[in-house]
Amino acid sequence: MSPYAAPVRDVRFVLEEMLEYGSFALPGFEETSPDLVEAVLEEAARLAGEVWAPLNASGDRQGCQLKDGQVRVPDGFVEAYRAYAQGGWNGIGVSEALGGQGLPEVVASAVQEMLHGANMALGLCPMLTASAIEALAHHGSDEQKTLYLPKLVEGTWTGTMNLTEPQAGSDLSKVRTRAVPGEDGTYRLFGQKIYITWGEHDAAENIIHLVLARTPDAPEGNKGISLFLVPKYLVNEPLVNADGSLGERNDVICASLEHKLGIHGSPTCTLSFGEGEGAIGYLVGEEGRGLNHMFTMMNEARHKVGIQGIGVAERACQHAFAYALDRVQGRSPRSGRSDCTISDHLDVRRMLLSMRARTDAMRALALYCAAQLDVARHGTSEDDRKTAQAKVDVLIPVVKAFSTDQAVEIASLGIQVHGGMGYIEETGAAQLLRDARIAPIYEGTNGIQALDLAGRKLQRDGGAALATLIDEVEGTARALLATTELAPLGEGLAAGAADLTAALAILLEQGSDPERGVDAVQAYATPFLSLAGHVLCAWQMGRAALAATAAQQAGSSDPFYAAKRQSADYAIRQWLPVGRAQRAVIESGTASLAAFQPSA
Repeated sequence: MSPYAAPVRDVRFVLEEMLEYGSFALPGFEETSPDLVEAVLEEAARLAGEVWAPLNASGDRQGCQLKDGQVRVPDGFVEAYRAYAQGGWNGIGVSEALGGQGLPEVVASAVQEMLHGANMALGLCPMLTASAIEALAHHGSDEQKTLYLPKLVEGTWTGTMNLTEPQAGSDLSKVRTRAVPGEDGTYRLFGQKIYITWGEHDAAENIIHLVLARTPDAPEGNKGISLFLVPKYLVNEPLVNADGSLGERNDVICASLEHKLGIHGSPTCTLSFGEGEGAIGYLVGEEGRGLNHMFTMMNEARHKVGIQGIGVAERACQHAFAYALDRVQGRSPRSGRSDCTISDHLDVRRMLLSMRARTDAMRALALYCAAQLDVARHGTSEDDRKTAQAKVDVLIPVVKAFSTDQAVEIASLGIQVHGGMGYIEETGAAQLLRDARIAPIYEGTNGIQALDLAGRKLQRDGGAALATLIDEVEGTARALLATTELAPLGEGLAAGAADLTAALAILLEQGSDPERGVDAVQAYATPFLSLAGHVLCAWQMGRAALAATAAQQAGSSDPFYAAKRQSADYAIRQWLPVGRAQRAVIESGTASLAAFQPSA
């Protein structure tokens, strides 16, 4: 596999020239400066490129080993994780009040992309810990925050999410794990959880499991689910001061490791709680509101899964470009030479430009979403915070689902660029596709993300938050139309905004009509999310074209800006029309879906 170079220049372009460092002006970020962020990005790039990336292929080949309930991760992973933790990276986006560095979410997200691009399997470990920190910070008791957050923030301990059971996948109302209350305020948990990412490993001193379970008298369904904190090792709690020292092993073991298509370096575990007297757990938040509390964790994770997809897409781009510029094959359509590299062939160029333009667009949208998260948490007024949060609510399912679907396509194109060599494991292109394929599935399948957008998010506010975003898309289209050389991009983007507006109207009208006989929200959800993803990503590339043109008009001759304009042109004029076709899909109605009988 070719070396990985973190896309620092591309990230800086988004932060500085597209977002104009907007997060830095928010309360709490007064000490954050462009110079500081540039240093952070450069150091993160060094960690990703020099320490994490070289272990990506070897970790895939070696995988994880389970013996006597203990999991050993691939060679080098423990040292690479500890280099990350000791460098303070785990707390980069955590508030200083909780022991973190207190940098904006938009910066933390950029660093996350670099780590996942370098080594997705290893990157999953801190990604889940970040989500556990978010859940405890919002819903944990003061005692739980004092005892567990410092170690989680510094990365000495790691965190997990325990939702899925053999009979309860996406439908968490079927969860059967039991939590029996004791006289001392603790609970004893009994049950089995599957697909637990980094559920057991040897890279950290302790693992803090956040587990969904039912108390004995809990009602059936979602309202009977509570959230519990179950440490791998019990933590000593002196009466006066909790020192956080580790006690005895809790009654939770890794019963098996999953044999997966990809991310072989990430231990995906079946965890058994309570094979003896019961795993000791502690209620987090309110009894019966576990699913609500867990969604705090899941929303954090869903955004980062989208970031993860972008990281893998970036690495697939780099891998394909390196091969295309080196592989000699065929006659050049331009010079006629018979010793050209395949990067001269227009079909290969089409694939490379498609990969690059889409990755640029997804990165810009994900970082825009992260910047809105900063405003939602730190905005100067309640109105600003509410408006930003409404945008985030709409954007997260798009970032998660659209980016990961596209990442699979981009990784597949990367194999295609390699030709037959791409199908051979030794080149490394196949690993990227295998690794990327899980991202559209976990943290809620992309179909569930589409239903979340088309159903819960759009129906509850009548599409108001998305309409606000569409207004911004139209504003960018007008700015492009006002710039002579970019006017064709403005026309394309305006047409995309019109398609999304029309599709939104259909979804809102038919989705609220119970007499139609077919659930229009379910029928239209996936094509609608695809349309929204294409339009919103094209919008970001329109903004990129404006920023790049402004730099050129200011006198810059940096070829970087010419490349950004080429990506924008491709994204709006050749990629966006593919997404715009989803309007026709939605307008065609639901007759075929309603009539289809799989049993036939």
